[in-house]
Amino acid sequence: MTDQTVTLDILSDPICPWCYIGKVQLDTALAAAPDHPFVIQWHPFQLNPDMPRGGMDRREYLEAKFGGQKGAVQAYTPVVERAGALGLTINFEGMKRTPNTLDAHRLIHWAGIERKQTDAVDALFHAYFIEARDIGAHDVLGDIADSIGMDASLVLKLLGTDEDIDDIRTRDTHSREMGISSVPTFIVAGKHAVPGAQPPELWAKVIAEIAEQGSL
Repeated sequence: MTDQTVTLDILSDPICPWCYIGKVQLDTALAAAPDHPFVIQWHPFQLNPDMPRGGMDRREYLEAKFGGQKGAVQAYTPVVERAGALGLTINFEGMKRTPNTLDAHRLIHWAGIERKQTDAVDALFHAYFIEARDIGAHDVLGDIADSIGMDASLVLKLLGTDEDIDDIRTRDTHSREMGISSVPTFIVAGKHAVPGAQPPELWAKVIAEIAEQGSL
């Protein structure tokens, strides 16, 4: 394995089920290659940038986005099937609200300053997909911050301000202007875009190619 580090930029949204699945599959590959070269950085991309700041009732959200229950079932069936194949249970039944994720992205940003970005992403995925918690709610975000060793009182104070809101929106807009239209999107070494939730085998191949070539 090369001693060279390679940046793996990940654009995702913590309410995106394919982002959750993609993270699990990436983790499987990284666990099998503990000397992998990746330095991971997470970047904001909101699936629903026009969502009201307080979120909305999940049933109303599904009606609006998919045209009703039948459309939602068709959209989520592949998610449920892939999750099941991975041994994951996604608690769709428990989800009562679809949150605006702007504040969750702010938390990820602040966690990055403390080198806890991936911990924050993992905790947000767990809270939303397994515990069906409203990750747009400040008290929930405070709990998540506390669970990964951040200062929850400081996070709650910051959430009560407009701190970094413009930065998150600007970065989201920049990604769209660069041609990113869906998440997850993985960017290897700043130049190779890998869209979608990819299987561990693909990541194993990428890691092997980096080891052989020293870079991509």
